[in-house]
Amino acid sequence: GEGRDAGMSTRIQQEHQHQLADGLGSMGFSVTESQLNQFTLFYDLLVEWNTRMNLTTLTEPGKVVTHHFLDSATCALSEAFSSMGNVLDIGTGAGFPGIPLKILFPQRQFTLMDSLRKRITFLQQAAVVMGLEKLQLIHARAEEAGKDSDHREQYDGVVSRAVASLPVLLEYAVPFLRVDGFFLCQKGPRWQGEIQESERAMRLLSVSLEESLPVRIPLTDMKHHLLVFRKTASTPSRYPRKPGTPAKKPL
Repeated sequence: GEGRDAGMSTRIQQEHQHQLADGLGSMGFSVTESQLNQFTLFYDLLVEWNTRMNLTTLTEPGKVVTHHFLDSATCALSEAFSSMGNVLDIGTGAGFPGIPLKILFPQRQFTLMDSLRKRITFLQQAAVVMGLEKLQLIHARAEEAGKDSDHREQYDGVVSRAVASLPVLLEYAVPFLRVDGFFLCQKGPRWQGEIQESERAMRLLSVSLEESLPVRIPLTDMKHHLLVFRKTASTPSRYPRKPGTPAKKPL
């Protein structure tokens, strides 16, 4: 019995590795065997830690491949991503989109930030197991870190899959960007309405919408828009406002 079960789980792993490689390939990303193994390790750790803490509601391997791994990789489809040498992922949660992007672009410097310490602890362990370098993991709230000179206006790019309205996300993200840096965020079918709701925030924070790229996630019928904002001037010192305020009173 045992041998057969072990063989079966290896085959399932291979099947999902192929799925992942095909999906990434269809988006124009080539991956090595060792990168695919890093994704597999990350999947295993995610499922193992998820029994102890709530990291994700999705644990079925095919869904993790599409909804987490491939979905995260779509951030790199924007031309702007190629200019981002050091990238910050705010509200990274279980490591999305930061970890998949880090695996795909190992030469870039990534910083992943989350307000829950236990998620950062998980990611620290995962980074060691996967052998990831040039990766900084920080337990902080965006509103506080955005005031800290170590982080304020220090990044070429910010990415986020955090669930918040666009005006709130902009106030979290933009203070971290250097001038001419880019903020990438994924939005669903209401994206145009959210941009209209963000006109004041964009003006106050000095960002312009550079691109809205329609994206389809391979192997699914899921679609979204990748919104690309460019920072045009330094952020006024009053932003971000104190913790909790951006969400309670969006700009």
